[in-house]
Amino acid sequence: MKKLRVGVIYGGRSGEHEVSLASAAAVFQNLDPARYEAVPIRINKDGRWVLPSAPPRLTSAAEVIAAGGAGAAALQETTDRDAQLVPRPGSDGGLVAGVGLDVVFPAIHGPYGEDGTVQGLLELANVPYVGCGVLASATGMDKAAMKLAFAARGLPMCDYEVVLKHEWRKSEHRVLNTVGRLGFPLFVKPANLGSSVGISKAHHAVELRAAITLAAEFDRKVIVEAAVPNAREIECSVLGNDEPEASVPGEIVPSREFYDYEAKYVDDGSVPLIPAPISEALTAAVRALAVGAFKAIDGAGMARVDFLLARDSGVLYVNEVNTIPGFTTIGMFAKMWAASGLAFPQLVDRLIALAIDRHREKQQLRTSMS
Repeated sequence: MKKLRVGVIYGGRSGEHEVSLASAAAVFQNLDPARYEAVPIRINKDGRWVLPSAPPRLTSAAEVIAAGGAGAAALQETTDRDAQLVPRPGSDGGLVAGVGLDVVFPAIHGPYGEDGTVQGLLELANVPYVGCGVLASATGMDKAAMKLAFAARGLPMCDYEVVLKHEWRKSEHRVLNTVGRLGFPLFVKPANLGSSVGISKAHHAVELRAAITLAAEFDRKVIVEAAVPNAREIECSVLGNDEPEASVPGEIVPSREFYDYEAKYVDDGSVPLIPAPISEALTAAVRALAVGAFKAIDGAGMARVDFLLARDSGVLYVNEVNTIPGFTTIGMFAKMWAASGLAFPQLVDRLIALAIDRHREKQQLRTSMS
């Protein structure tokens, strides 16, 4: 049987570049060499696309982050044969025609990769790709748009306000009065970023001002959310196209006050609990809401849905959908599917099959009236 040529895109221009290197390394390690020919495609922080002579090796984001300052050699990415990817004249999408890919696996997190931009390029190139399409990717990245989609489906969410950067610059006082109705504590987040980059917890007005200022450095839109009291962090993986399925839920016990970037990737004190120690009824609710959130953004292929569970009241809130969840050593997406009976190599097989099936179905659509 002819091997499928799988291009794995990773890196990127966002603040999640290092996390993406670790995710890609895990994907490469779980691609069956008997079935696939893996092609590493790296996007450097300056936006340059290159074909490295070897894929990344470190699956721990903490190790990648620690090694980042030591250069590419420390990350085990040899660059002696790097070549810039440029579209060939007359080619269909340059990227695909030039490299000859059968399917693409985007393992890139954050803006300029997880937000529909790379997905749009792959749509133009007419190549199958793993994961959500342009609309779902963009909606899943933009937390403000995501919350509108959730609200339209009646999904339970925390109360929130959206702050625009120009409004903040124009009148900090007015913005603080507006978001003040939410009470304290508050979580402040850039609307378009992941991996908890730029997120702060504000306990009072002074911290709130600093938190909004920080988040506005990363995005023109900032989300301010009412904190769930004494919250537990519950997660659930979703897999599928038209008939998505949910995994067993998991729980993260963070090493810090909340599951921020350092708690995720820098220190090793956070503890994953799979399956989550919750009741059968609550497990069923989490799984149903995970599928509901996935459908709300018109998801395809995969996603991880994150929840906040109020410890005292037992009220469950949908927090967000991650359309390209992390595949690092601490990544919950693959771990929850493994606990559900689908090991990592088989999960990769399933994701590639879903990508090809979805692409095949799109090829059957009419593109003209004649």
